[in-house]
Amino acid sequence: MNIRRLLLLAALAALVLTYFGLDLGRFLSLDYFKSQQAAIEAWRAAQPLKAALAFFVAYVAVTGLSLPGAAVMTLVGGAVFGLFWGLLLVSFASSLGATLAFLVSRFLLRDWVQKRFGDRLRAINAGVEKEGGFYLFTLRLVPVFPFFVINLLMGLTPIRTWTFYWVSQIGMLAGTLVYVNAGTQLAKIDSPAGILSPALLGSFVLLGLFPLIAKKIVGTLAARKVYAGWQRPARFDRNLIVIGAGSAGLVTAYIAAAVKAKVTLIEKHRLGGDCLNTGCVPSKALIRSAKLLSHMRRAQEFGIRSARAEFDFADVMERVQRVIRTVEPHDSAERYSGLGVEVIEGTATIVSPWEVDIVRNSGESERLSARSIVIATGARPFIPPIPGIEAVGYFTSDTVWELRELPRRLLVLGGGPIGCELTQAFARCGASVTQVQHGPRIMVREDPEVSELVMQRFRAEGIAVLVNHEARKFVIEDGEKILVAEHQGQEVRIPFDALLVAVGRVANIAGYGLEELGIATGRTIETNDFLQTKYPNIYAAGDVAGPFQFTHTAAHQAWYAAVNSLFDPFRKFRADYSVIPWATFVEPEVARVGINESEARERNIAHEVTVYGIDDLDRAIADGEAHGFIKVLTVPGKDRILGVTIVGEHAGDLIAEYVLAMRQGIGLNRILGTIHIYPTLAEANKYVAGNWKKAHAPQKLLAWVARFHAWRLGQA
Repeated sequence: MNIRRLLLLAALAALVLTYFGLDLGRFLSLDYFKSQQAAIEAWRAAQPLKAALAFFVAYVAVTGLSLPGAAVMTLVGGAVFGLFWGLLLVSFASSLGATLAFLVSRFLLRDWVQKRFGDRLRAINAGVEKEGGFYLFTLRLVPVFPFFVINLLMGLTPIRTWTFYWVSQIGMLAGTLVYVNAGTQLAKIDSPAGILSPALLGSFVLLGLFPLIAKKIVGTLAARKVYAGWQRPARFDRNLIVIGAGSAGLVTAYIAAAVKAKVTLIEKHRLGGDCLNTGCVPSKALIRSAKLLSHMRRAQEFGIRSARAEFDFADVMERVQRVIRTVEPHDSAERYSGLGVEVIEGTATIVSPWEVDIVRNSGESERLSARSIVIATGARPFIPPIPGIEAVGYFTSDTVWELRELPRRLLVLGGGPIGCELTQAFARCGASVTQVQHGPRIMVREDPEVSELVMQRFRAEGIAVLVNHEARKFVIEDGEKILVAEHQGQEVRIPFDALLVAVGRVANIAGYGLEELGIATGRTIETNDFLQTKYPNIYAAGDVAGPFQFTHTAAHQAWYAAVNSLFDPFRKFRADYSVIPWATFVEPEVARVGINESEARERNIAHEVTVYGIDDLDRAIADGEAHGFIKVLTVPGKDRILGVTIVGEHAGDLIAEYVLAMRQGIGLNRILGTIHIYPTLAEANKYVAGNWKKAHAPQKLLAWVARFHAWRLGQA
């Protein structure tokens, strides 16, 4: 706490202690005022301005210091100044005093509270930022909530000071009017508590409920305005129609069927989406074969004099297809039909907020209606508009699986996760691979040292990693394909035989009727916190909705899309992205959850960094994989985890312990106190927690413990 906070705290403490020490509260009792009422009214009649100013300042001081007595002073205001002037003085004095208490709370405590409990308060902060004035207004209308508590608590939130002031001014007016009016009949009042009769209190509660009811009505009217011009069907064919059978669509349909809703799932290509057919599954199958080849080249590291493999690249790619076929039944139409989902193979176009035109792959067409629609149409590789790219031809992560002959020289455009995984896999299969990245490093979402470790490994395996190279154009000269790039102002010419484009993905938003319905889109479909589009009954989930384009995130969003679409307006949930993990399956493998060090610095988030080098881990040494590290970011002085980055063997598996810990609020102390099997790679999680503990050991206490042990030895 800085000197200004300490001085303010000391001053406030002195004032409060003086108030209670001198028993100044006796002057704010109802009995005292009644005994002095004639003298006070005479003074007010003789010097009205001075009396009004003194009353105003005293009221601001009492409310600003959160002292008891405001209720009695409100009654006094009515008794001494009358209904109009009493209401005017009390209304402005109470709002000003409340704002002072609000500012004191904010200055003294908000930073500490947000730093300590920021993650837990994230949803509250978001709600206050969006509708803080509304919440405050509701609380102010119901005088059963102590106003001084509201003042102090709101100071800990992000609500703006001006918003707090004017909402308080208006919101407290009704209660102030009741008390001031009661004060005009002070002789009949024995206690402030007697003013709030059950009937009056009930009226205030109803008044407090009014904004909630009004909000609901406004929301309903806004929804009706959105639907204006559309004819709602009198009845519906389905509870839910899901467009797209990737991860998000499959999980949405599964949940709907599980709760016995009538659901139709529409997919124009193959069920399973990109992940099964062109993404996660085939890439990991190829990476596994490539890793086996890399281990053979490292045979001498494992005490094997020599090892070699005879293989045909076509056989490797056929294995990839076998893996897809093996996994395929998990996402098959037969399985989902058995679960109660109607599966239609065909194209879908949304023609109204409740209706979808379907053209089956067999040529038949029909129109179905549903209470809700979920768009889960996924994404596709982005092809940059580089001159000549169409002429030289290219593969993407969708089409590269058609290859049956290994390219002699492969050019990979892009340094993201997909580009890096395929770069290393093809290089290990024997291709001469050049990776071109326009930025200063590959894997730019990770910390710089992570990118550096991966680049070092790539280059050690013979991959040409060219960073800060801007692709300008593709040309064909004498039958040879060439990329012309710019590097540090110089032209660089890179010949190649095959081009793999991996510079990102774009959402599939065209051709589904979104533009005709006026549903807002950018890089993805625009949704609110509940995954609703412009039309509250039309939702989007998965890659087409963002913000993360991961299979597991799509499945995570699908729960919200399914539950909200089926049970709104009775219940709905905001999508929670607070703990999202991901991994890039290169070697060394990279996994992350939460923020990394670069993001913490960019966002000015206070943090501590604890690192454990996996090169020191017994199991990693025995496996010949003694490389990489675990980096944990924690709240300063606390073991609460803000984020974790793991680089090394099986990083994607090791990160799971931290995902659970962050989700359940478990800190490093509990991880340290958990038994981990020896020897395993998972022990690294315990050791990094141990490093944190060492850095936060209570040195003064340990010094006293050392003295204790010395005393027991008779040495002290």
